[in-house]
Amino acid sequence: MTDPTNPLIVQSDLSVMLELASPHADAARTALARFAELEKAPEHIHTYRITPLSLWNAAVAGMSAGEVASALSGFAKYPVPSGVLAEVHDQMGRYGRLRLVRDFDSGGLALVSNEVPLLVQVARDKIVGQLLGERLDGNRWAVRLGDRGALKQALLHLGWPVADEAGYETGSVLADSEVTCELRGYQADAVSAWWQGGNDAAGNGVLVLPCGAGKTVIGLAALAAAGTHTLIIATNITSARQWIREIIDKTTLTADQVGEYSGDRKEIKPVTIATYQVLTWSPHRRKDRDGLDAVDTGLDAGVAAPHPIDVADHPPDVLHHLYPHLALFDRTEWGLIIYDEVHLLPAPVFRATARIQAVRRLGLTATLVREDGKEADVFSLIGPKRFDIPWKELELHGWIAPAVCTEVRVVLHEDAQMAYAMAEPSQRYRLAASTPRKTEVVRHLVSRHAGDRILIIGQFVDQLRIIAAELDAPLITGQTAQKVRDARFEAFRNGAIPVLVVSKVANFSIDLPEANVAIQVSGTFGSRQEEAQRLGRIMRPKHDAGQASFYSIVTRDTVDQTFAANRQRFLAEQGYDYRIVDAHDLI
Repeated sequence: MTDPTNPLIVQSDLSVMLELASPHADAARTALARFAELEKAPEHIHTYRITPLSLWNAAVAGMSAGEVASALSGFAKYPVPSGVLAEVHDQMGRYGRLRLVRDFDSGGLALVSNEVPLLVQVARDKIVGQLLGERLDGNRWAVRLGDRGALKQALLHLGWPVADEAGYETGSVLADSEVTCELRGYQADAVSAWWQGGNDAAGNGVLVLPCGAGKTVIGLAALAAAGTHTLIIATNITSARQWIREIIDKTTLTADQVGEYSGDRKEIKPVTIATYQVLTWSPHRRKDRDGLDAVDTGLDAGVAAPHPIDVADHPPDVLHHLYPHLALFDRTEWGLIIYDEVHLLPAPVFRATARIQAVRRLGLTATLVREDGKEADVFSLIGPKRFDIPWKELELHGWIAPAVCTEVRVVLHEDAQMAYAMAEPSQRYRLAASTPRKTEVVRHLVSRHAGDRILIIGQFVDQLRIIAAELDAPLITGQTAQKVRDARFEAFRNGAIPVLVVSKVANFSIDLPEANVAIQVSGTFGSRQEEAQRLGRIMRPKHDAGQASFYSIVTRDTVDQTFAANRQRFLAEQGYDYRIVDAHDLI
C-alpha cells in the first residue's frame, strides 16, 4: 500500500528521489543511507542511487534484501518497480556465493563455492584465470597466498564480491595493550562490528564516523582487541604524533613500545605509526602545480608527492625499488594495520595492501567518498563498510557540535569577468576562487565572530598569504616548518591565537577542539571528502555546548559555484541544511 505523504519515488533505473517536505523525510533518509548513495541534493528533492557496491556493503553489515525492499516499499509514494526489487535481491544475494578459505593440505588458499558452474564461469575470465592455480576438486580452485588481494579485486570487478574467510596471521603478540578510557556506546558498537569476536570472516573493514567522534579511540580499542604488533598509517606527521600521544595517554602501552616512522625518524617498535607520505616517498618525483605548496599535493611536510607512474603494473620488487619505504610492511610480523583516513589511500599503498592480505585491516574515515572512484577497491583490499553512523545522530546526543552551514556568494569584479571568460578552462577555477572580493567577506565574518576560534582554509597559497596579511593572522602551509606548525596549532588551542589561516595541511586529523568557525575560501575542485574533513575541524563538542559555523565563500556564475554544488552533496547526505546568501546582504 502506498501513501501520498511518503517521501520516496523509486524508479526503475535504481534512482530514488526523496521529497524533503514529507513528514517522513528524515526517517527515509536514515534508511536510505544504509544501502544507497546520494547523487544530487538541491533544495527540495534529493536523488539517491542504489548501486551494487552500496548493496554489497549493506549485505556485509547484516542487512537483508528483504529489509531493503521493506524500507523502499514502506517509504514509497508509488509502488516500487518490480525490477528494482529483483535487482536488490540479486545483488545482495551475490555476496558470499564465492568464498576464499584456507587450504590446509597445500598451506595456501582455495576459492570455493557450492555452485560449480559459477566457479567455472569466473575461472574462464582472463584476469581471474591467471590468478587461480590448479583445480583441487569439483568446487575448489587453488589460490596462491600472494594473489589473495588481486583475486578479490578481479572478482569484484566481475560483480562477484568474495567472502574472505581465509583468516589471518596472528602476528607478534603485543603484551599489556588495554584501553584505559571508557568507550562511548557507539564506539564500542563500531569496534564490535569490525572485530566480531575475532572470527576469520571479520577483522577487516572500514568504520565511518564523523570527525570529532573519537575514531582514534576506536582504533586503540581495535588494537587492544587484536593484541598484536600494529602498524598505523596516518595522514601526516602532526597526525602521527597525535596518535602517539593518544596511545600513551589512553592505553597501558608505554613510550618505549611506540615508534614513529616518518621523514624525521625511522623507529620500528611493537606499535609503529607511519605516514602515507613517507611510505610513498620516491626518488622519482614531480613538481607541484604552480601556486600549491609541496605538501598540498601530498600529505607530509617537505616531501614532494611521487609521480603517479607505473604503480598499477609493477611487480612487488619493482614497486619496492620505486618506493623503498614500502618495505616497512614486511619488516616485522604485523598482526594489524590501521589506515587512518582510509579514503586517502595512495596508489602505491593500495598495491602494498593487495600483497599483505593475511594481516587484519581497519580503515577509519569520515566519508568513504574517493575522488578517483576507487571505493570498490577499498571494499576489496581493506574490507567492507562495517559501521556507519549519521552525523546528525551524534549531534542529537551531544557527541559532536551542531553546525550551521552557509554559502556566501560573491561576484567577480567587472575587469576580472573578461579575464575569466578569456582564460583557459584549466585556469578558470583559480581565477574565480581567488577573487579579492572573498577577502572582503572574510574580513567581515572574522569581525562578526570576534571572540570565537576561527579557521580560514583554502587551496591556493598566494590567496592565503594575502588574507593572512590583511588580518595580521598566522599562516600555516606545507612549507611551514613542523616546529612552527606545532607552536601555532598549540597557540590556537589555548586561545593565544584566535584566527588561524591554513592550507590543505589542516584538512586531516588535526585536533583543534575549540575551533568553532571555519571559513572556506577555496578547495580541491568539487571534493566531497574535503568538505567532510573541513567541516569536521569544527565539530568537536564545545565546553559551552555552543554551535559551530561553517562558511563557504563562492564566486557566482563560475566553475567555483559548480564545484561548490558538488561539495554540498556531502552536507546534504548528512542531513545538514545550508543557506545561500549574497555577500551584499551579509555585509
